[in-house]
Amino acid sequence: MSTETRAVDAGSPGDGGPIRVAQVEIRPSEGLALVAGRAVSLSVRELELLSALALRSGHVVARDELFSNVWGGPLRSGDRSIDVYVHKVRQKLEAAAPGWSFIHTHIGFGYRFAPEPMA
Repeated sequence: MSTETRAVDAGSPGDGGPIRVAQVEIRPSEGLALVAGRAVSLSVRELELLSALALRSGHVVARDELFSNVWGGPLRSGDRSIDVYVHKVRQKLEAAAPGWSFIHTHIGFGYRFAPEPMA
């Protein structure tokens, strides 16, 4: 049985309904993220980034696609905003659930959201 589930309530993924993947629940319309029932303090941009990754859970999402979805424009050459924000979100999620890894880097490709226990 997979520990990964995704449920988007109230229609389509873009409507702000809850997104659930394993022990992570994101409520975009409320500006809230929970890990194992504990609220995680995220900025608006961090929440948008986490939502974009969670909606594609288990799949590698390219940096330029993330930038376009979250920042609303093309990724400029040399811009490291995605990397900085992923680092912040990763730290906050892992602080809320020690022993778990949530966002995985695929060098040269992008990032994959897949909650997994650390080895």
